[in-house]
Amino acid sequence: MASRIVILDGATLNPGDNPWTPIEQLGDMTLHAASAPAEIIDRLKDADVAITNKARLTAAILDQLPNLKFIAVSATGHDCVDGGAAAKQEIPVANVPSYGTPSVAQFTFALLLELCHRVALHDEAVHAGEWQSCGSFSFWKTPQIELQGSTLGVIGFGRIGQQVARIGNAFGMQILAASRHRQNAPNDVSFEWATPDEIASRADVVTLHCSLNENSKEMINRDFLSQMRPSAFLLNTSRGPLINEVALAEALNDNQLAGAAVDVASVEPITDDNPLLTARNCLITPHMAWSSLAARRRMMQITADNIRNFQAGTPSNIVNGDGL
Repeated sequence: MASRIVILDGATLNPGDNPWTPIEQLGDMTLHAASAPAEIIDRLKDADVAITNKARLTAAILDQLPNLKFIAVSATGHDCVDGGAAAKQEIPVANVPSYGTPSVAQFTFALLLELCHRVALHDEAVHAGEWQSCGSFSFWKTPQIELQGSTLGVIGFGRIGQQVARIGNAFGMQILAASRHRQNAPNDVSFEWATPDEIASRADVVTLHCSLNENSKEMINRDFLSQMRPSAFLLNTSRGPLINEVALAEALNDNQLAGAAVDVASVEPITDDNPLLTARNCLITPHMAWSSLAARRRMMQITADNIRNFQAGTPSNIVNGDGL
């Protein structure tokens, strides 16, 4: 009997340019562009396999889904699923751990380079006639910052953090790396291990690439920010709740650091009262670092592989137990 596969929120993975063919080949597939919390139980009541990107599968929801056998999270972060509750019901949960490494690392530097050069601002100035009227062959509206010789502090040194460090090396930056897991140090990156506090006080740029958990939530707080250099930048392409946004807005507005760029927020979509919206020199993008077509194609294929491997009795990328 073919697997009954239900996709709860497929619009982000495939807004029209990334066909579901690899998933369709694995069973009887039902696609929903998005699912409200009240719709999830009814949509999954007959499903063997659930695919979710951000739709939340809580313990209360899972308790009402006795037919569910496998959950495929089409993302790296899997906090949208209560993994413990799924394990109690012997439902393996699989994620996609490495699809976005090149895209997120590249986007991290897009944010950093925008802070350094404000390319968009100067493009707008030229189109507004300021170059024609300035009377000089050159002008700049913001300080232009060279990265060579500066120090990049990478908090979270997994696949993405290491790739960011490689790019930093190519720019001539010195790398400080903080990680709870130091046993898998890359041999193709020039870096020095450091604690988060050491990174705060020594780095010209701090970039976050760690997972969200009880220990890391709001790790960027008033104490951390008070240790940063007034000339430093803070980047976050990981998870919004890593940062206490009130504290960051205060630090920016009080000139305690030079700027910040975040691709994530504590609540998404961002709310009108988020203090970063009005903070000085804070770039905000809408959680898009992961979203290149190349990355989404990899995500689609790895999600399909996870389902296929589960069907074959050899589950892969299980995040809520020893394969269950």
